[in-house]
Amino acid sequence: MAGTRITNLQNAGKQIPLILPPQPPQHSAAAQGAVQMRIKNSQSSGDRLSQSKSMVLQDSEVPQKPISRHRRNQSQHGVVLTAAAAFEPLVDIKGEHLNVAKISENGKKQRKNWTSMWTVLTTDELLLYKDKQETGVKTGGKTDVVQLCGAVIEWTTEKSSKKNVFQITTKTGSEYLIQADSYSTASKWHDAIRRNVESSTKEDRGFALRRSNSSELLPRHSSLPGYGSVSPTTKPRNPVHRRSINMFGSSKLKHSASDSADKNGVKNRLKKFIIRRPSMKTLQEKGLIKDRVFGCHLLTLCEREGTTIPKFVKTCLEAVEKRGLDADGIYRVSGNLATIQKLRFIVDQEEELDLDHTQWEDIHVITGALKMFFRELPEPLFPFRFFQQFVDAVRIKDSRQKTQAVKKLIQQLPKPNHDTMKLLFSHLQRVLGFSKKNLMSTQGIGIVFGPTLMWPELDGGNMAVNMVYQNQIVEFILIESREIFSLDKK
Repeated sequence: MAGTRITNLQNAGKQIPLILPPQPPQHSAAAQGAVQMRIKNSQSSGDRLSQSKSMVLQDSEVPQKPISRHRRNQSQHGVVLTAAAAFEPLVDIKGEHLNVAKISENGKKQRKNWTSMWTVLTTDELLLYKDKQETGVKTGGKTDVVQLCGAVIEWTTEKSSKKNVFQITTKTGSEYLIQADSYSTASKWHDAIRRNVESSTKEDRGFALRRSNSSELLPRHSSLPGYGSVSPTTKPRNPVHRRSINMFGSSKLKHSASDSADKNGVKNRLKKFIIRRPSMKTLQEKGLIKDRVFGCHLLTLCEREGTTIPKFVKTCLEAVEKRGLDADGIYRVSGNLATIQKLRFIVDQEEELDLDHTQWEDIHVITGALKMFFRELPEPLFPFRFFQQFVDAVRIKDSRQKTQAVKKLIQQLPKPNHDTMKLLFSHLQRVLGFSKKNLMSTQGIGIVFGPTLMWPELDGGNMAVNMVYQNQIVEFILIESREIFSLDKK
């Protein structure tokens, strides 16, 4: 028979030689580590197979029979390539001083504090001591234990400015930074901890290895020499939630009929729920959803209230004029935001609002709530489609033509916008009558109400230029309000 044959290894007391192809002398001295040979079987041109054999040779052990796998089975490579690395001998490092910082405990961040600690590595734990332990573990001497099972170890340069730092993250969410002044020392500890992490993690999973591209589990030693192929009685650890894969046939997943039925059932239930869900109008009629005042479209709010001016705007303006328009910095000074939000909540819940109550005694709270109402309109008091027209009108040089152009545009506004604007600007005219006491000028009111009453639908232009025009438009309308709104001159 062509090819290379390895004789029976059943007699463990004999040293059986391996028949290998001629190699250079420098490679014949490899006595430990993983030795891989690929043997091609040339029985026929149609049945050419290749075998990948992996074995671990040690001083006190005898090589055993390797696994035979078909080359075209993709899952064999994950087993063969990881077999030697998965069972590297565990490392116990007696102890050494390392710099340690615990930055997180069970997912909660902690302040980083570097401490020099006596570090001892065991097969599944990293023991951290404040002082060097001369004679093993002393009761109460242990300050921290890092469980390596399920942990993740990686080099990091972002968590610290120190050099040679690596991070250990446990499966409970605790994070440790380990650092050594020497790279060789840090690398030695990193590699040793990594090997112990991988080993303890595999042991915790039931001493099982996975085939790559497969959900089938292999016994712990099934990929080592002498254990042959997978036993047909081997079952997955969780057969209820796993899908079987035909390893040597088709690589497509075979979905069970129950899975498809469950998916269809969920889709059908969601579809029925969406179809049968009540409409917004029905929920509003039942009182489950209440219409808001803040953030509601001006036209919708007026239709709901049966008026052309929102009731909240009327109430606020009446309360401000009742308190007095001579308050210093009226509409310029901001009120307490928490109190304003409380007022807003009461209005949105359609509760009875009494602005004469002592909790609303600050006039700046009422003026702040009024400005917030206008700022939160989905479409401003000056509608989007009129923004550019007002900008063009205010740029007219002739004062008479400018006044007529602005007046014409305001007359074209929807009824709620026109009436609300007329009431507001007539109120602001009265505020200007107390300018010597409240220190508010037309320019100051324009700066406050310009961005509050109008803004472009798309912020594609220059924001600073738009703000200048916003202020100029409000200031001009305020100055010419008697002419524009035909107010009685008293």
